[in-house]
Amino acid sequence: MGNKKITTVNITMTALFMAMTIALASFGIPVPGGHLYLCDVVICLAAILLNPLYAFVVGGIGSFLGDMIFYPLPMFVSLVTHGLQAVVISLISHHAFKNRPKLASGIGVAVGAVIMVVGYTLGKTFVYSTFAYAMLKLPYEIAQGAIGAVCGMLLCWKCGIHKIYTNIISQNEN
Repeated sequence: MGNKKITTVNITMTALFMAMTIALASFGIPVPGGHLYLCDVVICLAAILLNPLYAFVVGGIGSFLGDMIFYPLPMFVSLVTHGLQAVVISLISHHAFKNRPKLASGIGVAVGAVIMVVGYTLGKTFVYSTFAYAMLKLPYEIAQGAIGAVCGMLLCWKCGIHKIYTNIISQNEN
């Protein structure tokens, strides 16, 4: 889970999750006043599985590149917000409640969702120069954070991705 050595598997998994983040940052579900993006699902899932550095690459750099390619105005907000979100989720998932990893990752994604909502609200206030505009987007930021946290947890624990990932990592350590 929290591998310290760099391996081909670690790099490949990080690149795969980063590509998925970029892809999901490229389109959104239309909602009144904007779009709802699903990249938080991948960010939460990757942050539960990967160490904090790799999680930052997926969340921060992946979101930054997705925005740079498709919608550059908030790309630095995405770098900081999703990067911090991913690092915090990873740290909590790997270091809190060692004998209860589902609880730790649940707390991690909840804290990560709060970081994402606050980060984007403050970031949009700065980028668009109006607090009122940021407040209009707040319900959608909350929905995006909640969907990302819940779906990331479901994919990780209910769909068995955590088990598959752990098996892949353990096979490549031998």
